[in-house]
Amino acid sequence: MANLSRRSVAPVILGLGLTLALGACAQGSATRTDDAAASGGPVTVRYMNFSANGGHEKDLDAIKAAFEKANTGIKVQIETTPYDDYFTKLQTAVAGGTAADAFELNYENFVTYASNGSLAPLKSTATASYKPSLLEAFSADGKQYGLPESFSNVVLFYNKDLFKAAGVEEPTASWTWADEQAAAEKLTDKKKGVWGDYQPISFFEYYKAVAQAGGEFLNADKTAAAFDSDAGRKAAQWLVGKSGTTMPTEADGAGTPDFDSKLFKSGKLAMWHTGIWMFSGMADAPFEWDVAVEPGDTTKASAMFTNGVVVNAKSANQEAAEKWISFLTSSDEMVKTRLDTSWELPPVADEAKLAAYLDQPKPANRQAVFDSLDATVLPPVVERQQEMQDAVGKELSAAAAGRSSADEAVAAAAKAVTGLLK
Repeated sequence: MANLSRRSVAPVILGLGLTLALGACAQGSATRTDDAAASGGPVTVRYMNFSANGGHEKDLDAIKAAFEKANTGIKVQIETTPYDDYFTKLQTAVAGGTAADAFELNYENFVTYASNGSLAPLKSTATASYKPSLLEAFSADGKQYGLPESFSNVVLFYNKDLFKAAGVEEPTASWTWADEQAAAEKLTDKKKGVWGDYQPISFFEYYKAVAQAGGEFLNADKTAAAFDSDAGRKAAQWLVGKSGTTMPTEADGAGTPDFDSKLFKSGKLAMWHTGIWMFSGMADAPFEWDVAVEPGDTTKASAMFTNGVVVNAKSANQEAAEKWISFLTSSDEMVKTRLDTSWELPPVADEAKLAAYLDQPKPANRQAVFDSLDATVLPPVVERQQEMQDAVGKELSAAAAGRSSADEAVAAAAKAVTGLLK
């Protein structure tokens, strides 16, 4: 799945200077109504995106063709840019007043653009078409500024053969951390090189674990870290306490590229917290496996990664642009194209339309992917995003390696994060 895997590439968070730059509209803005539209011809909607890059360009073209057939008065001009260059190019275009009429954003960057006046509130979209948690990700201040385009999330993979051999009951949607830990202890056999569990010790797993423990990562106005709390300490202990007991350590190779996927596929890992983008990679695993909704502590909270599409506030073609992004995110043509080509998952609420996805043989419990959307948690977003992620990861890794305690790691990480917010 493009651009989503573990969010290994940090999101590009715009600086505060963008707000000031927005007022400077360059001459020849590409968002103005063209001469053909003014004379009664079709309106041209420019659309800038990154997710079609690298193999899905023809799939996006197919959706565009279906849209233009259904909307003869609108033409769509697609501009596809590689992910690594996309947000720099978009920032420059928005600041210069030449941005496309509609463009794609990941959730992290949506937060910034929605807060600085770059996006037009949507007016006529049938919001009931979308999964509520996905739709909510692209709203702000009571207004809908974007539509979910695709999503991916994290579930609990498990090796059914190892569970059967150990006589351990398989995971269910009602499992808690305590259930997972008890099973992991029974399934771990270090003499045979078999581990009970693997969950990356990282920022992305930690913020989710804090939510699962009933806590908050940041305070309400994002002026300080809020995870130096009972919930935050419990979440840290949940992650780092696995290291060396039911989960491999850094010395064993944990954290290196593809270590966890290779371990699971080799049949030496009983449970694995990872994303649904790994389904295809595990299709030929030489054992029976399945997935379940991730366990929580006091509550469920599944990590969700999502891309959305928005309308440029300075576009002269906002109505046409909104029609395009609505079709792009909710039409039957989009659903079929995405499912046929494994191009991330469509965000539609009607699960009957997703039967082709649910009916695939592995994993059998694909319903867990959609059940996980009933309780989701999005990553906290700040201006100094990468520094925040690095600070949390550094302290948790130190605790996992025994250089500090989990409580000390939380206190140090919270101090560092609060410092970045000032």
